[in-house]
Amino acid sequence: MRVKVNGEEIDLAEGSTIQDAIDAVEAPYIPGCVLGLVKGTKEVERHVNKFKLKTTQGSIIIEILSDAPEVLVATWKEQYKEFSKMGVRWTTSQEVAIGPLKTGLVPTREQFHYNRWDVLFSLSGFTADATHLVFSTGEHVATYGAPSENRGVFARVIGGKRTIMKLTDDDEILKIKPVMERESVIKSAAITNLETLLEEGNQIFTYVEVKPNPNSPQSVEHFYALQESGKIRVDYDSNTFVGFYALQGLEKEPEHIDQRKRGTITLRNKGKGVGRVYIYREDRVSTPSHNVLGKVEKGMQLLDMVNYSDEVTIKTSPERIMALSMTQKDAEEFLTENGVKQIREGLEDDQAVVVRQEPHYTMDIIAKGEVKTYGIPEEDIVHVELDQNAPRSTWYFQKITGLLDSPVGSLNVHFAFPGMKLLMFKSVPKESKGLIPENSPKNVVKAGQIGITNMSRRHIGMLGVRFEDNQEFGPTGEPFQGTNIIGKVVKGMENLEKYKEGDTIYVTRK
Repeated sequence: MRVKVNGEEIDLAEGSTIQDAIDAVEAPYIPGCVLGLVKGTKEVERHVNKFKLKTTQGSIIIEILSDAPEVLVATWKEQYKEFSKMGVRWTTSQEVAIGPLKTGLVPTREQFHYNRWDVLFSLSGFTADATHLVFSTGEHVATYGAPSENRGVFARVIGGKRTIMKLTDDDEILKIKPVMERESVIKSAAITNLETLLEEGNQIFTYVEVKPNPNSPQSVEHFYALQESGKIRVDYDSNTFVGFYALQGLEKEPEHIDQRKRGTITLRNKGKGVGRVYIYREDRVSTPSHNVLGKVEKGMQLLDMVNYSDEVTIKTSPERIMALSMTQKDAEEFLTENGVKQIREGLEDDQAVVVRQEPHYTMDIIAKGEVKTYGIPEEDIVHVELDQNAPRSTWYFQKITGLLDSPVGSLNVHFAFPGMKLLMFKSVPKESKGLIPENSPKNVVKAGQIGITNMSRRHIGMLGVRFEDNQEFGPTGEPFQGTNIIGKVVKGMENLEKYKEGDTIYVTRK
């Protein structure tokens, strides 16, 4: 039997499963993510109600009437491809006609009234052998030999009206294709069972491929971080868009603003929900609060089917260029594979760990063709393990360090005094709002535990770590009730005492 996997047609034995199809073409797929299963092309097109006609003057979009007679709709859907490569047969002040072709429609000799932008079948000479597609460009009465069913009218022009008015008998239809919208495939299924049996004509979609927009480098990097694991989780779905909110709260500057057409990916750059990412199922106009960061190249059908909490396999081409946390040697190999020149800075030794790259954003690196990688000794990196019992506080810590969207972050030392056995880091007042008391210590703060001052105290958002146990005060010098414990240092503790005020410490998650 013949099926399609991500648009690639293959032959499989009867009784084959989705897993067999994936294995046959080595389709990108992460176990546990949803897949899209569509019965077949004809089944999809049965639900399509919009078609795009590309002409030598531009494109025209028509929409099937909701109450159009079945005989007219069936004729169109079975034969619309035959109008491709056909020329404009005639034009008047009231109509433009394309054709002819042979259909099974039955002509009449009646005169009918037509509205502007009606789309109808005309049976010239009162014979189905000369069926034309007619666009009504003005309200008029005419005898087209049209079928009696709804005067031959089955659709309306909803786009490209100027194009129609420019057509002459020197023009032709280049291509006609269905406009795939969510309604076209909702009869299909989003599934996770790889043992589902396949049938002749089935289509399978295993992943979504994204093409980033080089004009929105910050927003693109945000998206890279969102799908770092190779998959993303659906946090909201509607007829209009699918939303991904895992990095909500991370602000980015306004970048490329454009129309949000179907398949467009945007990042909200301000207002409620800043940092959210949206993929559009339907067209929407542009808005200054949304940066266009890319578009879906493949797998939009899968996104039409997903629901809240589903996980989707994602591929972005080109892939992210992120050398942080690599050794200088590994970074060199990685960058060379991606056609990027490395310029080593800081500690240039092969085993030095990269903690900064310039430019930072993938799109800027690709445009420049080179990147500076700043290295430090591996032992100078502080490895931390975050505590799941302090969600607001750990989010704050990751946001101000940069760990939310980067494998290596940094902290600036605010207070370091020899003999005090603690180190404190600068707060970020703008981000520290809402740090309610959570995961406060009970009897003792252990050496290496990281604490944040909560909103019950004046210096909200201050971070600190102690070098020895203390039974009275937290890592920022506050009483226990004013302290939230967010985690602990698991590697690099022995080097913390050497730092002084103004120094930068580089941190990474365990």
